[in-house]
Amino acid sequence: MNKSTTNLLDEMLSQVKLSKKTTAKEQKILENATFLFASKGYANTSTSEIAKASGVAEATIFRHYGTKENLLIAIVIPFLKEAIPALADDLFQTIDPENQPSFADFLRALIHNRLEFVQQNKEIFMVFIKEIVYREEIREQFIPFFLEQAAPRMYMVMDSFKARGQLKDLPNALLLRTIFTNILGYFLTQHIFHPHPDVDHTKQEVDILVGTIMHGIASS
Repeated sequence: MNKSTTNLLDEMLSQVKLSKKTTAKEQKILENATFLFASKGYANTSTSEIAKASGVAEATIFRHYGTKENLLIAIVIPFLKEAIPALADDLFQTIDPENQPSFADFLRALIHNRLEFVQQNKEIFMVFIKEIVYREEIREQFIPFFLEQAAPRMYMVMDSFKARGQLKDLPNALLLRTIFTNILGYFLTQHIFHPHPDVDHTKQEVDILVGTIMHGIASS
């Protein structure tokens, strides 16, 4: 399955059903919340609906999770920790860095692939980004794990393109921060200000973004 077109909530529902790390009551809440989020959308699902489907009082959900955002995070974090290695493998197989003529082509393919992925999962993306920005415990829990999975793959790609003479001989960690900062900033502004992007406009924006990044990191 090409994970760039996967609805993560559908994937999460399968994992939640297999989980044995919660009480029976919590398990029921998580399963029903995931099902409703996947079928109706996160924004269109209320905690009262989740409580009714789970056979518990709405107060029980608030007691266990506090907010609907926390409930979603309780579903997302365990899933991502389980799924990120496979998602990363699928991504790099799909865009195949070795067959990209240049690092700019690799970046372009990476950005378009992740834009499609985020578009399929934009409700999760926006809630998750907000939680990472405002909650230190989420950052401490997720970011080191993400970097542990993503950095080695990206370092290998960057070393390959350095050997081809296409990238400056700068530390990979610095290159990665530069690339991710620019890409994440673009993703956030696009989904805040342009929630329904035009395909041709997006292509032009991505070309400008890649050109901006390459201006800073390309070998002279």
